[in-house]
This record gives sequence, structure tokens and C-alpha cells, in this order.
Amino acid sequence: MNVIHTVDRVVEKLRKRIATRRRIEFIRNHATELHELPVGAGRYKVALHFPDEMVNAYQLRQWYEPLVALAEFVPVVILVRCPETALSLREECPLPVHYAPAVDDIERLMHTQDLRVVFYVNQNIRNFQALRLNGPNHVFICHGESEKAYMWSNQLKAYDYVFSAGEAAKNRLAKHLRNFDPSERCRLIGRPQIDVNYTPPVTVNKELPTLLYAPTWEGDRPSMNYGSALSHGELLVDALIKDGGFNIIFRPHPRSGMSAKPYGQAVERIRKRLDAHDDTSNARFIFDDSSHWGWQWSIADLCVTDISAVAYDFLATGKPMFVTAPVSGDATIDDSPALRQVPALSAQQADEIIRLAHDALNSNNRQLHELVEYYFGDISRGASMQRFIAETLSLVHEDSIADR
Repeated sequence: MNVIHTVDRVVEKLRKRIATRRRIEFIRNHATELHELPVGAGRYKVALHFPDEMVNAYQLRQWYEPLVALAEFVPVVILVRCPETALSLREECPLPVHYAPAVDDIERLMHTQDLRVVFYVNQNIRNFQALRLNGPNHVFICHGESEKAYMWSNQLKAYDYVFSAGEAAKNRLAKHLRNFDPSERCRLIGRPQIDVNYTPPVTVNKELPTLLYAPTWEGDRPSMNYGSALSHGELLVDALIKDGGFNIIFRPHPRSGMSAKPYGQAVERIRKRLDAHDDTSNARFIFDDSSHWGWQWSIADLCVTDISAVAYDFLATGKPMFVTAPVSGDATIDDSPALRQVPALSAQQADEIIRLAHDALNSNNRQLHELVEYYFGDISRGASMQRFIAETLSLVHEDSIADR
């Protein structure tokens, strides 16, 4: 039996290697559009550098629509480094995709185009292969607003500018980073994703309130252990299923279980419970692993989430929500206005979610508007998108080093 398993593993490895070689060969010989670069007035002025595999494509997808809006003013390209990512984005991305696996390819792009701004959505170490070039403005835009320690990483000093959501993010950086002047290095853009029209791919029972439960993953280190699926999730979902008075959208983080197998197993148990009861309940119980994030806000009436970017995306809707309290004593928790004012949900309270949810839906939180403005500024329709485009164009049109 062990010999058979060993042979199976070897065969699987060979199959993956052959498949990878074929995909790379396809890119080299057929997908010429992934290598070609425009000339003249069509040369790219803005790029988003994405060196990751598709497992992290959720970080990129949320920027599709803001970048499409920006592309109405200046040519924009998605710069990718992995062959699998190049092929996948070629099919789904609404923007041009350029495949640049090597440093030489990055330099060719920089030297042939008129790049004025390069965006970064994460802290992949390969970002530094692009950051070493002095010409464009290098701008960190991240993949969401949150109170995670990630948001004040010392790595932010590597970028020329940080596009932050609002005053809260700016104050957070002033508090945590040494030798970093947020008044000079931060541009406040709100959350342009809230200005996108999303079409829900599912239907719910409109006679019932809809609760979005969106836990983050378990993190890759003790200080980032904010995930609640194992500590809160099963009790919470069981209570909601038993009550039957709420539609449930369960959207776990796509990386759930990558660092801790029991966490991923808890996510799977929740999924199975929702599937088992969906056909027999008046409520809809939806396991959401769709690739796009945003439509969930439009149909959810309230949200339970963790210390993560989801909390801040939902905060901008003005709808009630709960943020789970991490059970891990090692998790870094910032003393933020959001965490002080948004109701916390302990693991011991998870099975009381029905009462807590009804109370939240029937309450009128007057402090919410001030909190939203502190985190996002003006969230009136179109305001964030306009700020994102305006701040980007201001960097595009300033003198570059090459012009001096």
C-alpha cells in the first residue's frame, strides 16, 4: 500500500510538472498579447504589480472596477509574474495583463512604457524587484482596511505613498511607524469599492433578514490569529439554523486552513451543516466561495466578522455588525475607535446571536455615522471613486524622475 501511494505521489508530481511546462510553452508561443507592449499614446501609465499565485487573487479582484474606472483617463495594466496567474487572469481580468516573469521583463516594461504609478496590493517579497526602479511613484493600496498589525507594517516605508481609506488609517500609521510622516506619505481615498454596482449571483428569502458571517483565516503567526470559525462559527451557525429566521451567507476567507488544519476542518463542518439544512428551511443558507467580493454587502442586513478588512468594508454600509473577540491571547489587538464602538461578540455569546441580532436590527446607532466618516471620509455615492482617481492622476501628471 505504501509503495502504491509513493508511486501515485510521483505520478502526480510528474503530471503537475508536465502541465506547468505546457502552460509556460503556451505563454511563450501563443499568448503573445501577454508579452506585447503598446507604443505611442497607448503606452501604459499605471500598473498594478501582482507577483502572486491565484490563491491570492482575491486581493487583486477587488481593485478591478476602480482600475477600470481609472483606465477611462490613463492606460492601465496588470503586471503578473507567475505563469498560472497570467493564464487565469487572461480569462477573467477586464484589464490588459502583462506577463513579466523575470527582472529583465520588468525593466523592459519600465523602459518602454511611460509608467508614472505602480500599485501594490500586498507585501510579497518580489515587490522589491519593481521597487528598485526609481522612475514611477510606487504606491501601496493594500487589499482592504482593517486593524490588523499588517496595516502598520514597517514595510510601508518602502513605498513612495500609501493610499489609505481615511483619518483612522493615517492616525494608525502615525502611532505605530517611526520615521514615517503620514501627512506627507498618505493620500486618503476612502473605499472606492463601495461605489461599484454589484449583481448578486444568489437569491435569498426577502421576507427574512440576511446575516453575513465572514470569518477571516487563522493567520500565519500567533499575532495574526483573529479567525473565529473554530471558536465562534459552529455555535453561531447552529443557533441560526435552529431558529430559521435569518438567511445566512457564510463566506470564509479563501486561505482558511492553510496554517492550521483544524481551522479548515471547522469551515468544512459549517459548510456541510448549511448544505444539509438549506432545502428544508424557509431561510436560505448559502456557502459563498464566489470569486468576487462586494455583492454580499448589498443583500446582507447585518454582519458578523472578525478583526479583518471585511469589518471595515461592511462598516461603510452603515448597517449593524458584530466583530468577534479573538480567543487567542497572542492576537495583536489595536485599541481602535471601531473596536471600541462596534459591538464585540465573544465565543461565549456566539449561541446568543439571535437575540443580539434582533436587538442590533432594531437599534439606532447615532455614533455610527461619525465612526464611518473617521474611517472612510465622505461615503456619498461616487465620492470614494472620485478621490481614488483624482489622487492617482495627480501622481500621474507630476514630473517623473525621467522628466527631470
